Amino acid sequence: MNRKTTIAAMAALATAGVAVVPIGASATTQAGDPGSAPSRSALMAGEQSAAPTMARTLGLGSGEQLVVKDVIRDANGATHIRYNRTYDGLRVVGGDLVVHESPAGTVQTVDKAGSGRVAVSSLTPALSPASAKNTGQSLAKASNEKSAAELVVYAAGPSPVLAYDVVTTGMKADQTPTRLHTFVNANSGATLASYDEIETATGNSIYSGTVSISTSGSGSSYTMTDTTHGNGTTTDLKGATSGNGTLFTDADNVWGNGSTSDRASAAVDAHYGAAATFDYYKNVQGRNGIFNNGTGVRSRVHYGNAYVNAFWDGSQMTYGDGAGNADPLVEIDVAGHEMSHGVTENTAGLAYTGDAGGLNEATSDIFGTAVEFNTNNASDVGDYLIGEKIDINGNGTPLRYMDKPSKDGGSVDCWSTSTKNLDPHYSSGVGNHFFYLASEGSGAKSINGVSYNSPTCNGSSVTGIGRRAVERIWYRALSTYMVSTETYPMARNSTIKAAIDLYGASSAECAGVAATWTALSVAAGSAACSTSTPTGTPTGTPTTTPPSGQNLLLNPGFESGAVNWTGTSGPVTNNTGRPARTGSWKLWLGGNGSATTETVGQSVAVPASGTPTLSFWMRSDTAESGSTVYDTMKAQVVSGSTTTTLATYSNVGTNATYTQKSFDLSAYKGKTVTIRFTMTEDSSLQTSWVVDDTSLTS
Repeated sequence: MNRKTTIAAMAALATAGVAVVPIGASATTQAGDPGSAPSRSALMAGEQSAAPTMARTLGLGSGEQLVVKDVIRDANGATHIRYNRTYDGLRVVGGDLVVHESPAGTVQTVDKAGSGRVAVSSLTPALSPASAKNTGQSLAKASNEKSAAELVVYAAGPSPVLAYDVVTTGMKADQTPTRLHTFVNANSGATLASYDEIETATGNSIYSGTVSISTSGSGSSYTMTDTTHGNGTTTDLKGATSGNGTLFTDADNVWGNGSTSDRASAAVDAHYGAAATFDYYKNVQGRNGIFNNGTGVRSRVHYGNAYVNAFWDGSQMTYGDGAGNADPLVEIDVAGHEMSHGVTENTAGLAYTGDAGGLNEATSDIFGTAVEFNTNNASDVGDYLIGEKIDINGNGTPLRYMDKPSKDGGSVDCWSTSTKNLDPHYSSGVGNHFFYLASEGSGAKSINGVSYNSPTCNGSSVTGIGRRAVERIWYRALSTYMVSTETYPMARNSTIKAAIDLYGASSAECAGVAATWTALSVAAGSAACSTSTPTGTPTGTPTTTPPSGQNLLLNPGFESGAVNWTGTSGPVTNNTGRPARTGSWKLWLGGNGSATTETVGQSVAVPASGTPTLSFWMRSDTAESGSTVYDTMKAQVVSGSTTTTLATYSNVGTNATYTQKSFDLSAYKGKTVTIRFTMTEDSSLQTSWVVDDTSLTS
C-alpha cells in the first residue's frame, strides 16, 4: 500500500459571490477560554451569579446590571471578565467593560468603554419612536427602507443620555444591503452617532488554484458539506440574494473548473476561504471557530446580480460580483477579513465609528493578512497588500497597503486627533501600519517577492519583532483588553499589556510594540514596558505563562497540511486509508510495508512556569504477528544536541482505538525544543501509527 498520495478535490477558485451564515452562533462566546463546553458554561454561569456583587464592588448604581459576555482564565488563575451593561432594563450602548481579577479573585484593573456610573434623569422620552425612525431613514438613503427604534442609554458620548437606537434596513443604490444604526437623542431629537452594521470592502475576482476541501459522501454522490471545521454546507442561491439555496452536489468529488462557467468553482472558493480562516484561528490563536463555540460558517454562493461589495452584517458574509459583471471578488485575505469581523463582534465589539471603527477594519485586515500567510497557498502567497489580486482599480494596485497605507490615496499613515473623523476604511491605516512596522520594521525590503518601504512618522527606525508575535499580541489585546469605544491611544495600552502577558515586560516584543506606536505618533499611556534593557531578541513565541490551555503547537491537528511541521514529506496526509481522530488530516507514520524511516517535528518554546504538558492522540495497527519487535515509533524531545525519547511504540501491542498519551515536560521549562515523532519500519509487513490532535500547554 502506498498511502502517501494526498486526495485533493479540484478547487479551481472562482469568480463568484458568497454569503456566509453562522451556525449555532452564540452571543456569549468565550474567547481564549480553552475549557470544554460544560466547564465554559459553568464559568460563565458562575460569573453571572456573582455579577450583582461585582456591580457593587465597582460602585455602579442600583439601576445598573452587568451581563457577562466573555470570560478568559489564564494559566496562573487570573481571570478577565467582559461585561455588557443595562440600566433599569435598557441596553447601555458604550457601557461595556472588562474586569481583570488576580488569581485570588481580587479586582486589579478595569477597562471601560465609558467612565463612571450610567444614569439618566428620566426614562420617559420626549421624542416619539416615529420621529426617531424618520431621522434614521433620512440618513440611510436606501430603497425599501424598514426601521425599528429601541430605547437605550447612550453612554459612548461625553455623558449618558436617553436615546433611540434606530436600525434602518434597505438596499443602497449600488445594490449592497444596509443596516444603519442611528442614535437619536430621545429628548432633543439630535443625531448622536451613526454607523452601518454592514462592513464593506470593494473588489472583483481571483484564483487560488487547485486546493483540498472537506466534503461528505462516497461512491457517486458527494455534497459540499464541511465535516472538518463545523462550517456546514455550501449552497447555491442561483442569482437570488436571500434564502437557504440548494446544496452543491457532485458525482466524482472533483469540484469546479476555475471559471464562472461552472458555478461549483465559486462554491470551492467559499468553502476554502471559510476553512482557511477557521484553521488559522484554531491552530494559531487557539480559538475554536469564529464564535469560539466549535462551529464555523455556512456558505451561500450567488452571482449574476449587481453586488459590488464583500460585507459582514453580523450574521452572514457575502461576496458580490462587481456592478453586474460575472467576475465577483474573492481572495483569501478578503475572506479572512470579512469573517474576522465576526471575531471582533464576539470579543471587543469595536463600534464601527471613530477610532474604534478604524481599529475594527484594521483588525480584519490584520487577521485577513495572517490567514493568507498561514494558508501558504502557492497561487496567492502571503503579503502585506489587501486584495492585491482583485485589481479593483484596473491597474494592478491593491485595495490597501499595510507598509504605507497612504499609498491608496485615502488612508492615513499616522495617528492624530482627527483620525476618528475618517471613514473606518481610511482610519484603519494607523492599525495596518502598526501591524506591518511591528512585524517587519521600517525601511526598504522585499518579502515573498513584493517590495516594501515603510516610513515612520517621527523619523525613527523600527526593528520588527516578527509577524506571528504581533498576531498573538493583537489577538490577546482584542479578546482581553479592548472595549467597544477603543481609541488608538487605548489600543497602545491594550497591546502593551498583551505583550507583557505573553512575552514579559522586559521582552524585545514589548519594547517593539511600544516603539512602533511611538513611531506612529501615538504617545505613551498608562501601560509601559520595563525600563530595563530588553533581554534577548524577538522570538515570536511566548516566554511567559500564556492563557490557560493555549496550545503552543501550531497546526496541532494537521488540518492545514504540513504547515508548521518539518521533516519527511508525506506522513502529514488526508488519505482516507486510516481515519483521523478529528477533521480529515493527521500524521500517518509507517504503513509502507518496506524499509522506511520517517520523522516529523516542530520547534516550540516550553513555558517557564506552570506544568508544561505534551499530549497527543494515537492509534496503531500492524500486519506483523508474534512478540518480536520489527517496527517502532518514538515520541521525542530534542533540546540542543540532546535527544530524549519520551516513549517507544512497536508492532507489538498495537491498538486501533485512539488513545491519548501525555508527558510532563517540566524538565524543559524555559527552553526552545523540538517535539519530534520518528518511525522506523522494516522491509516487510506494515505497521501504522496515526497521531492527531497534538498539544503543548502549561
